Amino acid sequence: MNYLITIVGPTAIGKTALSIKLAQHFNAEIISCDSRQFFKEMSIGTAVPEPEELTAATHHFIQHKSIHQEYSVGHFEREALTKLDELFTHHNTVIMVGGSGLYADAVINGLDYFPTIDASVREGLNKKLDTEGLESLQNQLKELDVETYHQIAIENPHRVIRALEVCIGSGQTYSSFKNKPKTPRNFTTIKIGLTADREVMYDRINRRVDLMLDKGLLKEAKELYPLKDLNALQTVGYRELFSFFNNTITFDFAIQEIKKNSRRFAKRQMTWFKKDAETLWFDYLSPTDSILKEIHSKLE
Repeated sequence: MNYLITIVGPTAIGKTALSIKLAQHFNAEIISCDSRQFFKEMSIGTAVPEPEELTAATHHFIQHKSIHQEYSVGHFEREALTKLDELFTHHNTVIMVGGSGLYADAVINGLDYFPTIDASVREGLNKKLDTEGLESLQNQLKELDVETYHQIAIENPHRVIRALEVCIGSGQTYSSFKNKPKTPRNFTTIKIGLTADREVMYDRINRRVDLMLDKGLLKEAKELYPLKDLNALQTVGYRELFSFFNNTITFDFAIQEIKKNSRRFAKRQMTWFKKDAETLWFDYLSPTDSILKEIHSKLE
């Protein structure tokens, strides 16, 4: 029997540290499903594991793409399943870790498939984004598909436009194409979630942002500023600093916005992950031994 142990939870909760401990315990390798850590130009702002963490266990899908490459959840699903087939020939357990719920779900359950939409629909929505702003698109999505409006990362223009183009191009809601029967997987998934009291979670996020700044986030964002319109860079931590470089907001306000938007992101992550009743939740301070005990009870 092949087992995929997944570790989920909000940003800055300690998923990386736990994944390494589990990988070492099971002599396993790690697949990252953090959709922003895929890109090699984005290290500090995406909290890529430290070099010593990357050498403590074998990692896959960390900084393996360029922000100039189009890389979707569909690409990731196909590549991750191929990698899992390869890893399961040597190990019966693999660890998957990351806060990108959609990407984790694609590997575990398979993607929903949507109709092909005429490119002119997306072009029109991109023009509307430029002329009327993101809020206009958010309101349109709320009218056409309120379920999706409450489920997706509503501050991500790419996600909003994708949902809208399906609604407009198909005449059906984006949500109506979801949750259809999927291709069965050749592994059993054990889902581990890390959490903390909200005040603790938010404090950890605030401190992580400060640490990113100490490590050189401002310099990294400055170097990426000429590429600010790329989809990969529509990310908390970069967007706000781009606004600072534009002289739209002050530096202090940009930092407060990064912290605020990171906290909002964490809240959305928890909303997504808490929907899955199969996830075994642990406080982030739980001893690794207690987590392993639960895992081994599932393995048996």
